[in-house]
Amino acid sequence: MQKLTPVERSALRAEAHGLKPIVLIGEAGLTANVLKEISLGLDSHGLIKVRVFGDDREARIAMYESICEQLDAAPVQHIGKLLVLYRPKKEAAGERSATTGRGLREVTIVKPSPSGTKRPSVTKVLLKGNERVTQGGNIKRAKVRQKSTKKSLG
Repeated sequence: MQKLTPVERSALRAEAHGLKPIVLIGEAGLTANVLKEISLGLDSHGLIKVRVFGDDREARIAMYESICEQLDAAPVQHIGKLLVLYRPKKEAAGERSATTGRGLREVTIVKPSPSGTKRPSVTKVLLKGNERVTQGGNIKRAKVRQKSTKKSLG
């Protein structure tokens, strides 16, 4: 179970104020699937609210402590039937899928001076995925792919 300083806990309580509960614990209690959902929520959000349906305060406190111990989360706040939990987000690997295009990239364009006696002009430009720099230093967009007339007629 993680420990938070009072200042950190106060900041997290303020941040959690506007959140809605993302996990609801019903009459079945704290099952393996509920723990899995809480863990996924903590991985993706870091700070989550959990609503517990049940009137037994001691049972809610026991659930709260159990969740924090099993998932290595920090208890932030317990108000009524709402539990606020915090665990630092796991860094997701920034792997790109093959279907996405390239993003912006910076390109340096060097153009010779018109008279040939002065320094060349150097400019840095951001290009989108479908743009390229021509031999003369101009930016061109890729042409739209031609569509087959046979496919559009049939």
